[in-house]
Amino acid sequence: MKKIGGAVMVTVLGILALIVVFPIFFAVTGAITSQWELEEYLSPVLGNADGMAGWSLLPRAPSLRSLVGILMDSPQFFAMFWNSLKITLCVLAGQVIVGIPAAWGLARFQFPGRGLVLMLYIVLMLMPFQVLMFPEYLVLNDLGLLDTHAAVILPAVFSTFPVFIMYRFFEAIPEAILEAARMDGAGNFQIFLRIGLPLGAPGVMSSVILNFLDSWNMIEQPMTFLKTKALWPLSLFLPEIGLEEAGTGFAAAILMLLPALLLFLSGQEYLEQGIAAAALKE
Repeated sequence: MKKIGGAVMVTVLGILALIVVFPIFFAVTGAITSQWELEEYLSPVLGNADGMAGWSLLPRAPSLRSLVGILMDSPQFFAMFWNSLKITLCVLAGQVIVGIPAAWGLARFQFPGRGLVLMLYIVLMLMPFQVLMFPEYLVLNDLGLLDTHAAVILPAVFSTFPVFIMYRFFEAIPEAILEAARMDGAGNFQIFLRIGLPLGAPGVMSSVILNFLDSWNMIEQPMTFLKTKALWPLSLFLPEIGLEEAGTGFAAAILMLLPALLLFLSGQEYLEQGIAAAALKE
């Protein structure tokens, strides 16, 4: 009976793995498929042709022209790539500077209204962007920041999610360790710098990884706050591609996936810890 249950579980996990891997396989094969073959497959979806779209597990006429073209002859792609990199790095730097002290203060200090502040953080974390879009738009418009990268960066810097993730890790530090440091004459800043940060480093790293993935792939914020195409990040490059540039789109998707995939693989342990911490409830 246990063997049957184990076989069923393996089968289910295998099916789920195939579902997860299929989009990546789809993008990889599309990137090495000739343009005429892509048009043949995708015309019913992206063009005006009738019938059903199709796909082949392996391209009939493999070609690296799309990958070479986007790397060697696509200045728009590189401009958007650097925009994405600028936005993502600025968001992460701001979240670290703002979020770490906020998370430490909420986790290790008792003050009136602390529970209310934590509840507010959780509520704001659960709110989708669509709820906050209009007030953010009005504030950014009054500040004269619309159609600048700051319009995307600043709201993300003050996101509550990284604070919540790091708060969980700082809260888990045993009080006995901090009390021993106080007895040795360490001040609050020394305790934070020499004990809090080293022991809370997994939380900081998991927050950085999760928010890199979020910032690198954000679509709604730049689409709402950025009107000039020269300021667009790479996430808005793909929706602009039509059937005649399908190969370029697949190649761009692969290149956009690589930084996130490499970061995910190198920090998978921290990412799992962050997801586990986010799943905990008060």
